[in-house]
Amino acid sequence: MNISMYQASVPRLANLLENLSRILDKAQAHVDAGHADQAALMNARLAPDMYPFFKQVQIACDKARSVVARLAGMEVPAYADDETTFAELKQRIARSVEFVRSVPPAAIDGTEDKEIVLPVTGKPTRYSGLQLLLGHSMPNVYFHTTTAYNILRHNGVAIGKRDFLGNP
Repeated sequence: MNISMYQASVPRLANLLENLSRILDKAQAHVDAGHADQAALMNARLAPDMYPFFKQVQIACDKARSVVARLAGMEVPAYADDETTFAELKQRIARSVEFVRSVPPAAIDGTEDKEIVLPVTGKPTRYSGLQLLLGHSMPNVYFHTTTAYNILRHNGVAIGKRDFLGNP
């Protein structure tokens, strides 16, 4: 069985972000029950040199939009990084999922060998489409989503592996 670039990207990225949105619902319920302060959770970090929760969500969304747009040869939609609430982060996730799902399979399939040049730490880095998707972007989306999950769990939000995995 073969798997296409579209199948390896769009459904997986959308699913991961949708699961993250449902996790934010549980974080909001945790706050609404008086167990935590929303601003404190939004700014919580696992380590002093790591990005705070809100930035983890922003980056996960940005990387998902970026890889799909770059594979499809489209402009990467840019969003202002101004979310201060779970509701605003959920809107960012929803817009990101809407964009990702709007790109048709024909725009992504066959891009395994497409050359994509990105600035990485200030210098141009060349990727094939497959390298970008599987070696750079997917690991980044998973890393930042997992980190967001871990920050909430560490701060008492009642979430578990099933919340992260959702219904794959």
